[in-house]
Amino acid sequence: MLPPRPLLARRSAVTVGAALALLLPGCGAEPKPPAPTTPVGPPVSAPPLPPVFYVDPDNPAGQEAARRSQQGRVEDAALLREIATRPTAKWLTGEEDPVRDEVDEFLQEAYLAGQTPVLVAHNVPDRNCGREETGGAASAVDYQRWIREVASGVNGRPVIVILEPGAVPDAVDGCPRDVDGRFALLRDAVAVLRSTGSARVYLDAGHPAWIRDVGALAAALRKAGVTEADGFALNVANFVGTDENVRYGQQISDKLGGRSRFVIDTSRNGNGAYPAATVNGAPSWCNPPGRALGEEPTADPGPDRVDALLWIKYPGESDSDCRPGEPESGEWWPEYALGLARKAR
Repeated sequence: MLPPRPLLARRSAVTVGAALALLLPGCGAEPKPPAPTTPVGPPVSAPPLPPVFYVDPDNPAGQEAARRSQQGRVEDAALLREIATRPTAKWLTGEEDPVRDEVDEFLQEAYLAGQTPVLVAHNVPDRNCGREETGGAASAVDYQRWIREVASGVNGRPVIVILEPGAVPDAVDGCPRDVDGRFALLRDAVAVLRSTGSARVYLDAGHPAWIRDVGALAAALRKAGVTEADGFALNVANFVGTDENVRYGQQISDKLGGRSRFVIDTSRNGNGAYPAATVNGAPSWCNPPGRALGEEPTADPGPDRVDALLWIKYPGESDSDCRPGEPESGEWWPEYALGLARKAR
């Protein structure tokens, strides 16, 4: 069951003009982002939340399972179907053209299936902070234009949006150089997405092994607009165990007054995080061996203030080409997927 607070509760009207008031300081000379194709105005009357999360039938694990089944590799096919039949999130990274159509199509498929889709918005400028390949929108104005196109694609249909993995924890660490500018972009994104009246928005807050100073993280989340969002997200694309994330999330929520709720990515945390900072010459956050699928997605997780367990990172997609022979970031890697499924049994 969902928590008592309505998922799609109406908020005060957030107009495009109000959202644009959150533009970056010192950027007055830049052109304002255009209004979305479908205007972002007062929240519409939202439909009720479908009872289960969306399973996209066109997914790489399902396709690989079909191939291996045809080859007579029955056990492999069965393992891959344990991923293919679970609801997972769709990532939006700025490569969609146009993103509005991508969102519209995905949400319509979920709507027809009677299920709740999960999107990840991952396109904030300097999103990787130099850890690996460059990525993110080229400028603040480009990002604001993009997030308005995402909102236009929502068009009154229920959706959960995980907003900008890593953006707030990176800001606590001092990246990018214009930290206040990043907070302004995130506040603007929260306002624009919430103004659709049907999007539930969770700001990413990292994981327990990243930012140890919970007070500093909570303060950063406030600056990023968490009190206007529906809560925060933990463990996105990471491996930390669920119980540890629950304790960490409750500590963050306490610092925010005890009312903030959160979701946890359990897609690959069945065996917890790798017990060392590096493995085989690369950081242990990147494709660590011996990990396992975690608890299945659910909107009735049980622990206090936890809204849902979600599979946000797609199991089997590479974190990066951190070691020789590993695929690039986001590339489907069947053997790693099989390893996650085997270890979960």
